[in-house]
Amino acid sequence: MKIFISDKIDKGNFFEDFRLGQKIVHPTPRTVTEGDVSFYTALYGPRFAFNSSDIFAMNLGLDAAPLDDFLLFHIIFGRSVSDISLNAIANLGYASCRFSTPVYPGDTVKATSSIIGLKKNSNNKTGIVWVHTEGTNQEDKPVIDYISWSMLPINNHDAPSQGYLTPELDIMAATKEIPIPSALDLSGYDTELSGSQHLWDDYETGERLDHIAGFTVEESEHQMAVRLYQNSSRVHFDAPMTKDTRFGKRLVYGGHVISIARALSFNGLANAFKVATVNSATHVAPVFAGDTLYAWSEILGKEQIPHRTDLGALRLRTVVCKNQSGAGFPYRSGEDEYDHTVVLDLDYTVLIPT
Repeated sequence: MKIFISDKIDKGNFFEDFRLGQKIVHPTPRTVTEGDVSFYTALYGPRFAFNSSDIFAMNLGLDAAPLDDFLLFHIIFGRSVSDISLNAIANLGYASCRFSTPVYPGDTVKATSSIIGLKKNSNNKTGIVWVHTEGTNQEDKPVIDYISWSMLPINNHDAPSQGYLTPELDIMAATKEIPIPSALDLSGYDTELSGSQHLWDDYETGERLDHIAGFTVEESEHQMAVRLYQNSSRVHFDAPMTKDTRFGKRLVYGGHVISIARALSFNGLANAFKVATVNSATHVAPVFAGDTLYAWSEILGKEQIPHRTDLGALRLRTVVCKNQSGAGFPYRSGEDEYDHTVVLDLDYTVLIPT
């Protein structure tokens, strides 16, 4: 019998395979389930009542408890990996993320992306790809959109240039009209059930909160997390391959760190019940299994929602440090340098009752 090598295997894209303006429809549509929600809770332990209790959410005018916003983000991001970042060396950051229509168990989501930026690095071995990704539900209503950028290797150095452009990102673009679920009514908000009496009026710009608890990253958990999101990026799974990389071991998905940060922030921000926008997120340094993460937050600004007397917004910076507590609020060691313990700098806007 004749044996030959198949050409049907998808080896993923490299930097030179992308072109500015390219539009990509991603596989695979995903029907989210209550099992996904339970698994996410098992991984991170988030305690926000809005996402935990159907009754709590229904008392606020919603149909049921919606998906945690970052669970939705990770699922949509997972759609894009096979086309964008299967071969990525690292995901570097996110910006201008808006959570629009709530998603519930039983909804089906899908994603498309556009290439908005390309930049070859000075080493001529890697390049940065910027992507605008949009997620929609089964009714084609937008549920989320965001910009992300990743570092990819160059596989064919003789490939012709597809044009280079470094996009200018407005990190506050997503907040110019803060997305609010249309049915949201906070007259039934119960602070005993939410776990805190502290509301929008109680916070001050410049206030800092140490969320205290530590969260040690387990090898099995961070890999189960990316499987939950159907994120197939090789740097999270392939131990022999990563032995030959700069760090010599598997990287923890940056979104895993974001979800840990959000879960830890419950202590001090329990009534920040919904993430409205992610203005920017920078993965400052890699995280590996065995690292213990701590988080602290700063109130960067406050905004009353127009035409609402029951709802406000807080712009937050949540900083995650590894193997050092957030008690001293480590952030930057110089004007342009982060403290050596910082792994995530997350700038986002949350909704909170007044």
